[in-house]
Amino acid sequence: MSTTVWIIIAAAIATYLTRVGGHLVLSRFEKVHPRVEAGLNAVPAAVLTTLVAPAAMNAGPAELIALAVAGLVSLRSGMLTMFLAGAAVLIALRQFMG
Repeated sequence: MSTTVWIIIAAAIATYLTRVGGHLVLSRFEKVHPRVEAGLNAVPAAVLTTLVAPAAMNAGPAELIALAVAGLVSLRSGMLTMFLAGAAVLIALRQFMG
């Protein structure tokens, strides 16, 4: 097998072990401390921020408008709706703005 395949396999195993390890550690506790739960609940937003922030810094007007729409939709709705609204606005603006 090629080196690339071995790297993909190693990354998959490392990802799996990380997820299983976290589950095993947390399953040993009857109740999770509120601060730990708050930290775990903040992870999706932190990951999303690391993906959005660099793109927003180099964005054009279509991307900034779509980001603003997604932010406004997120105040009233769930994550899936926010992603769909932002993607729809971005696709439409890129179609019309070029």
